[in-house]
Amino acid sequence: MRDAVTSLIKNYDGLGRYLDRDAIDNLKSYFESGTARVQAAGAINANAASLVKQAASRLFAELPELIRPSGNAYTTRRYAACLRDMDYYLRYATYALVAGNTDVLDERVLQGLRETYNSLGVPIGPTVVGIQILKDLVKDKVVEAGITPGAWLDKPFDHMCRELSEQDI
Repeated sequence: MRDAVTSLIKNYDGLGRYLDRDAIDNLKSYFESGTARVQAAGAINANAASLVKQAASRLFAELPELIRPSGNAYTTRRYAACLRDMDYYLRYATYALVAGNTDVLDERVLQGLRETYNSLGVPIGPTVVGIQILKDLVKDKVVEAGITPGAWLDKPFDHMCRELSEQDI
């Protein structure tokens, strides 16, 4: 897993360039937000089970057809799989948050996920809704912990939503 620093250096090294003003500004931003990102990860980790449970409750309140007979989270096994997946998304979003880089999401979560879900008949739309709900709950929990959120907090969740969302070609 790469962090923002190693990714930035790798990109500039690949181009054979010295770090320019944009690179220095990106590094400065990464280090300035470091303490807040780590504190946010601590708040998420301390409340992960509660966050997943609340997100599932909101998701099923918004999309009750998921838990009705023939819904994708109808059986206990499918419901548990949904909660497990939400926990994965939250955990990996936290890793990306600390790293300041979304590469871990691409490598460990998103690569092949759409194809897997499609082959299993898992609807992707509600998955995206669930991730957005997690993001909102995480923001609330971070603010509650006295941490001022920045764009860095939204980035991993937005990245997953964007990559999973259907795109017109």
